[in-house]
Amino acid sequence: MNKDAQSVEELNEENVEAVESTCCQEESEATETVETISETESLKQQIEELKDQLLRNAAELENFKRRMNEERAREVKYRSQSIVTNIIPAIDNFERALSSTVEDENTKTFLTGFKMIHAQLVDALKQEGVEVIVAEGVAFDPTVHQAVMQEAVEGVESGMVLQELQKGYKLKDRVIRPSMVKVSE
Repeated sequence: MNKDAQSVEELNEENVEAVESTCCQEESEATETVETISETESLKQQIEELKDQLLRNAAELENFKRRMNEERAREVKYRSQSIVTNIIPAIDNFERALSSTVEDENTKTFLTGFKMIHAQLVDALKQEGVEVIVAEGVAFDPTVHQAVMQEAVEGVESGMVLQELQKGYKLKDRVIRPSMVKVSE
């Protein structure tokens, strides 16, 4: 029985070694599986982060395009603002010259020419979208009027424009120069 006991013992040891080997192998495989799952989760998280970043970048690009289109539209809309700003003082001078009274025939001929030039300039400005701001007889509006004087007048409500001292102009919806006005107290 010694031999049999020894062979049983050897078989038991072999079985134990086989079981231990199988357990170690299963543990190793389980560890690898856990690592693979962990790696997969990490990769999924990275993919989600990259997708989120891609969506944000796409939205940012769309916002940039929209802003650039709006800016381009504003530039086109107000492209003539600087020339209008420079021409308005010349219009003022023409209107001062036209408001003067003359008796000399030669000077009247010059005034007729000035009226024609003035009319052409005013028409050109209208074609660009320039409008004269209505001032006299309307309620004072600080967005389009600049009050330089106040006067108490009986029978006139407070805050009404009494007199326009200098014309104001708008280019489309933008005030180029506010009207200088006298306002009732």
